Amino acid sequence: MKKSKKKGFRPGYDRATQFQLHTLMLPGTILMLMFSVVPLFGLLLAFKNYKVIEGIKGVFTSPWYGFQNFKIIFGNFDFRRMLTNTLGINLIGNLVGILAAIGFALFINEISRARFKSVVQTVTYMPHFISWVVFGSIVITLLSGDGGLFNQILLKLGVIKTPIVFMAQPRYFWAIAILSNLVKELGWSTILYTAAISGVDQELYEAADLDGASRIQKMRYVTLPSIKGTIVIMIIFAVAGIMNNNFDQIFVLQNPFNIERSEVIDTYIYKVGMQQLQFGMAAAVNIFKSILAIILLGMANFVSNKLTDNGLF
Repeated sequence: MKKSKKKGFRPGYDRATQFQLHTLMLPGTILMLMFSVVPLFGLLLAFKNYKVIEGIKGVFTSPWYGFQNFKIIFGNFDFRRMLTNTLGINLIGNLVGILAAIGFALFINEISRARFKSVVQTVTYMPHFISWVVFGSIVITLLSGDGGLFNQILLKLGVIKTPIVFMAQPRYFWAIAILSNLVKELGWSTILYTAAISGVDQELYEAADLDGASRIQKMRYVTLPSIKGTIVIMIIFAVAGIMNNNFDQIFVLQNPFNIERSEVIDTYIYKVGMQQLQFGMAAAVNIFKSILAIILLGMANFVSNKLTDNGLF
């Protein structure tokens, strides 16, 4: 006799197991709601004349301010400078970082000795796990005009005659921020590229060897086309995050002497929101950043789909 199926029964579905899985997921869900969903109500502050003394209740009861906070931000004479610094550091940094990461991933892939490859990867990954408070202090010490290693090398080579206080010269800040971030994150940023390279069909390399291709030719005609999708996705992510600087890095390296080239939108939000307690203005800048990020993401994805037939959506 055939056993009758229970009403609503689905093969592979166990209510007890599902309950356990959802219970296991519950703490993470609560934390996500607390730190990612509930704070969204704070965006109301961008359109209100909020005072700190009003507390949390003031988020909903403070009078509407319209777009005055946005007008104040855009009318600030420092806003154009902050926007230029943000875009400049990120555009150049992403361009240099992506090219360096791809090149370094190709270099690692060419290392034949497994132990040596492991050592290279470990050494280059390590700076990523050092906080910017420590790593930034190292950078400042190396660039110090009073006995800094970099100045000592330049003096020995005869490139300069007197030490240069690099951290006090605004014109050097972009280069310092970009290169220090590259040194710290180069190894870590190659992980996805090396993973993509490891998944390339080895028969393609064997066919290239039969055709007499050199290592450079195999990189150009086999490796790079095979990881094109990964490269495109990383470029799209970089474009979407172009308004977000590494706050920890900029904040540690920033000082009153280089603030002309080091003041970015993230540090401005911190100063306005946390130091001056102007939460409405800080929320307005955050909304501006978010809208611009969505627009850049859509544009980058559209261009990618048109040029390479690869994109996020």
